[in-house]
Amino acid sequence: MTVRIIKPPCGGSIRAISSKSEAHRLLICAALADRATFVECPKSSEDIEATARCLEALGAVVKSDRTGFIVSPIVRGSNKERERKLDCGESGSTLRFLLPVCGALGMSASFQMGGRLPERPLAALYGEMAANGCTLSEVGHNPLRCKGLLQSGSYTMPGDVSSQFVSGLLFALPLLKGDSIICVSGVLESRPYVDITLESLRRFGVSVFEVESGQERGIGGAGLAYRVTGGQTFTSPGRVSAGGDWSNAAFWLSLGAIGENGVTCTGLDLDSKQGDRTVIELLARFGAGVTYENGSVTVMPGLLSGIDIDAANTPDLAPIMAVVACAAEGQTVIRNAGRLRTKESDRLAAVAQSLSDLGADISEADDGLIIYGKKSLSGGWTQSFGDHRIAMAAAILSAVCSGYVEIDGAESVNKSYPGFFDDFTAAMGGEWQVTGNK
Repeated sequence: MTVRIIKPPCGGSIRAISSKSEAHRLLICAALADRATFVECPKSSEDIEATARCLEALGAVVKSDRTGFIVSPIVRGSNKERERKLDCGESGSTLRFLLPVCGALGMSASFQMGGRLPERPLAALYGEMAANGCTLSEVGHNPLRCKGLLQSGSYTMPGDVSSQFVSGLLFALPLLKGDSIICVSGVLESRPYVDITLESLRRFGVSVFEVESGQERGIGGAGLAYRVTGGQTFTSPGRVSAGGDWSNAAFWLSLGAIGENGVTCTGLDLDSKQGDRTVIELLARFGAGVTYENGSVTVMPGLLSGIDIDAANTPDLAPIMAVVACAAEGQTVIRNAGRLRTKESDRLAAVAQSLSDLGADISEADDGLIIYGKKSLSGGWTQSFGDHRIAMAAAILSAVCSGYVEIDGAESVNKSYPGFFDDFTAAMGGEWQVTGNK
């Protein structure tokens, strides 16, 4: 679908949609629990639906309505030999979380992957599972097949590839009979996402202890590790809620910084484990006016100046921070974002190309982006590269473009935010029209 922005957004007020990161994790915990759980999640997405669909394939009963999901848990030990067919769509979280869960349950499964998902890194998790009792088809094979029973023990995960590897093991290892340790080699990037996992586990009564890996191995030197006691029970709290999504709210809040009238976004928790809550700190550093009160964040435009951004823990903010940088005087550098090259697109290359198409002065670095701001951009035609965050970033950038903005592949927003363009109009005053369909 090609969308043309015929009137840029001018600002307004909106409630944050439910966090995709929290919803994935809460649904998985609910499916592993001792009784049914209601997961409050008023707004779903393709990725969330992928996790719900795959949990059903594993034997959970998942019923949804406009307010969320009722999840009746997987019955352990039933029909282990029958191969379960899991359609992950393009959701990396679904694949990386549920692959070790299937191993811990001893279920045979095939994972169907869409888009660029078969190309995204998996080797580290694959290797550790294969070394600890599971048999998997060749890396890159689609569908990916897994069988065998995962064994408790010692696991080592690289910290600079994907925090989802660690999260997947954190869901699986408490189910095993023996105790386990996950040692992280190097610095754990995107650590806030592991913190979301730990918080979700805590809500279901599962304990994980953060320790120094050197202590666990009886050697000198500190390193991050997680000690997991086996044989734990996921105890349903009956009802849990996915909080407001800081990652997607960042697009609207950034509009408040570069637009005319400011933006207020409600339903956001400043104490959330979501790392992308740092968007308000970054916008304040750019020079925007930021206030927070009782779950409501307001961002007002200001005299913006370029800043230096370390994206190691918040890579999903890079596209929209690049948009703000386009409207900020001087240079902005986004660093430590190399992992974005293995997302739904090569996200560094896609951001650089998409924003450049619209008149931005932006270039790639090995692990980031360099942007020189302008008072106004020309606008024009660009594409999403099949990436939801690129499509949303281009739509927000229309606020500082003198001409039209046209986005090919705009339907990619369905991955995380199906109602984005509806809210673009109803809440933010923008107007758009479909000019083409594939």
